[in-house]
Amino acid sequence: MGGALSITLVALAYPSMLGVNTVSSDTNRVIANTQWGPLTEGDRDFVVKVRAAGLWEYPVGQLGLKKGQSQAVLTASKHLIDGHAALDASCRKIAPMLNIAIPNLPSPQQQGFVNTLTADSGKKFDTDFANILRVTHGSIFNTIAKIRSTTRNTLVRILADQANATVLDHITVMEQTGLVDFPSVLFQETTPPKLPATDLTPPPPDGGQPQVVLTPPVNSTTSPPALPGEKGFTGSGAGVGTGAGTGDGTGPTTGVNVTPGASPTAG
Repeated sequence: MGGALSITLVALAYPSMLGVNTVSSDTNRVIANTQWGPLTEGDRDFVVKVRAAGLWEYPVGQLGLKKGQSQAVLTASKHLIDGHAALDASCRKIAPMLNIAIPNLPSPQQQGFVNTLTADSGKKFDTDFANILRVTHGSIFNTIAKIRSTTRNTLVRILADQANATVLDHITVMEQTGLVDFPSVLFQETTPPKLPATDLTPPPPDGGQPQVVLTPPVNSTTSPPALPGEKGFTGSGAGVGTGAGTGDGTGPTTGVNVTPGASPTAG
């Protein structure tokens, strides 16, 4: 696995698209005042992180359904597809409301994880799958907690609630494979390699291209939470389902689709 077990998600931003020439190191700096509350650099980066995570973990879930050797890996793969399809739907709704540009492709490092697992087979696939995804989900877990506890933006708070439930679910199903090497995983989480920003940042979206949509499975048990003004909104993102199937892991085929004419909003 080597370098594949490194933190996937770090501060990501598209400052030029938001009319900002330089990005302050202070993630608490307010970059916009919205009707849902102030939006900070940390809030914006979090929305981008969630979107970028789905752009590689969803395809890895598809790989898992095809290549997984154990029932536990097949089940975990269904959770990845189901959970990230729902998170993706929330990101694509929230981002234009907050004037945040979201990527259509994962970062080079994230694509490297996909390439590693694409090349794997047999037991090695299952082992790398469980450990890479346990590291990346464990690494982002604390970030979600910080955003949830500090954000003053209602939309970001709702997304953080949903991401918290989803990531905890994914951590759990990875551990249930029985393949997680905890000493190695914890070392990778606390001692990540230093990589150039270009490896860690998804390429900016091309406004001329259709927006990538992660299609939920037809038997999805996870749905995006209601947003302010929508039916069912309760003022919280709680109650998002993360059942994501605990059966035989051989659910219907899903795919990464694009919606013609749709494009990320750039500020």
